[in-house]
Amino acid sequence: MSSNHLWKPLCSAHFPSLSSLTGPAISYSRLYALGHTSVTRRNRATPKPYLSLNNLFFFFDIRLGGSPAVTLAKPVGELSLDPNGLFKFDIEGFSEDLLVFEEFEELRVVWNVVLVGFGGVFSMMDCKGKGRVGMGGGGWFSEELPSSACCFSGGKSGLSSDLRVRLGEVGGGKVVVEKVSVGVLSVVSWRYVCVDDALRYLQHFLVPTL
Repeated sequence: MSSNHLWKPLCSAHFPSLSSLTGPAISYSRLYALGHTSVTRRNRATPKPYLSLNNLFFFFDIRLGGSPAVTLAKPVGELSLDPNGLFKFDIEGFSEDLLVFEEFEELRVVWNVVLVGFGGVFSMMDCKGKGRVGMGGGGWFSEELPSSACCFSGGKSGLSSDLRVRLGEVGGGKVVVEKVSVGVLSVVSWRYVCVDDALRYLQHFLVPTL
């Protein structure tokens, strides 16, 4: 019995779809090796991102109507981590700068992620919408993110930036920014992605030479 016939039952048992491809040009042993390599690659652990949260700053500009923008820069490494390891953060401690509002005023939010030392900047969001003032007032914004350099999906990444801003009324037609909540969502599951997945995505833009 030839060695090729010895490989036939192994190939048929483990890789039945490949075993049907045998012929004079390719042996069962070669098909088994191809199948084994494919499984090994598929099960290979995804490498950890080069970036860490300590490498990043969040910059926000929030503007209501014609008021001057309220700006906040926050080191991401100082923010409280989501208990489930998701790329989702709540940011408080804005300045006491006031925004003057009129009812149904347009609210504009800009969110940038900056590499420490200003080694790179990536725009997560630049959106406008109607801001609501009063109990629970503010706005909720989302914007689909572009494809990273390693992916080809028609210019789409399958990810969306998500931002919610809460405004607090202080009287006299003025409000303060009380809280901003941000994250990155999968547009397939509409769930927040994990920190490592978000960092792997961001490093393609912030550290493009890696």
